[in-house]
Amino acid sequence: MAGKPERNGREMRVYFSVCGIGLGHAGRCVPIARELERRGAETIFSTYRDAVKYIEREGFPLVNAPPVGFVVKPDGTVDFRQTVANPGPILASFTLTRQIEFEIRYIRAFKPDVVVSDSRVSPLIAAKILDVPDICILNQFQIIIPRRSRLLRLAKLVDTGALAVIGKLWTSGATHLMIPDFPPPYVLSAGNLRIPKSYQRRVKLIGPILPVHPDDLPEKEELREKLGLSNDSPFIFVPISGPVKERAYITGLLQKIMLEMPGDYQIVISLGYPNYRDGPIKRGNVTIYGWVPNRFEYLKACDLVISKAGHGTLTQSMSYGKPMILIPTPSHTEQLNNAYRLKEFGVAEVLEQHEVNRESLLRTIRMMIDDDSYRRRMNEIHREISKFNGLRTAVETIIKVIESG
Repeated sequence: MAGKPERNGREMRVYFSVCGIGLGHAGRCVPIARELERRGAETIFSTYRDAVKYIEREGFPLVNAPPVGFVVKPDGTVDFRQTVANPGPILASFTLTRQIEFEIRYIRAFKPDVVVSDSRVSPLIAAKILDVPDICILNQFQIIIPRRSRLLRLAKLVDTGALAVIGKLWTSGATHLMIPDFPPPYVLSAGNLRIPKSYQRRVKLIGPILPVHPDDLPEKEELREKLGLSNDSPFIFVPISGPVKERAYITGLLQKIMLEMPGDYQIVISLGYPNYRDGPIKRGNVTIYGWVPNRFEYLKACDLVISKAGHGTLTQSMSYGKPMILIPTPSHTEQLNNAYRLKEFGVAEVLEQHEVNRESLLRTIRMMIDDDSYRRRMNEIHREISKFNGLRTAVETIIKVIESG
């Protein structure tokens, strides 16, 4: 990807406004920003909550936006009733207004040539007010509420009204809407991407945005030697991601279970804390890291991934051709849909959180390690999807929008 983006004799400026819930949104925008900076562009990030420390660690300039978030229960379950009721429509409207005002202030100060929003509405509205071209990155077009009896009325309300409102917000004024998912028939978030025909002309499935491409790394055997892993026994990688409160319960549970696993398997756990400074904890065949900066080396070196079902982790694992055991966050419909979608593909097994214990996890690990059908199916899909390069497409689209603006 050569060429230096310029406009009117100066370096181009790109303003990234990123959802700060978890690290997935920041994790796919950072490589785009890094490639643009490599080509001479100037960038700045606006975000909040979990993503702040991560983006600071990556060395990008940052402004702290007013935060939003979900209400979660002690076991990490998304509490939709409390999320909708608290802070309530008046305070929620006030928060959105504060965010729009914040984005207007910093967009006006930075004077970007394009605003890139990842799953945030406020920068799109601000960009439209300031007449700045904008691009939206999104992997969930529609919010789906679990259709349990106590939430059925809320689910019907969202189904009847929210799709139209959210769709209008995502697409109003957006120059492009890029979805970092695989094109059909391997669309991962199909359940949350029911896009009305009136919006489809603005939407493009670009493939996952990978900071490190599998072909840029050494072969699996060489990586294992580098990482101090044996080639003689299966290696299981457990990257735990998502908002801190949402993943706290499953993090503790998985650590306890993995420390009780037999010595047949090599296990590496990443707890997903960017600011973790202490060294790894090693107990027999299990190594626990607070943060793994070279996670893609471990991903390529492993035989099996055990994780939650966040969009970023799943698209990365698919891009690296790895079968998965998935534990979606309870009541998190995007994760549930994603997890069962991969099970339909024949490349994953799903354990819902209440089913997870030493016996169920060990039984599923042994089944997937011993049954070659998961690897064969994953290899078949991997050959089809490996040609998509979301990073290259995203960078080219941003530069094209700037040059035509």
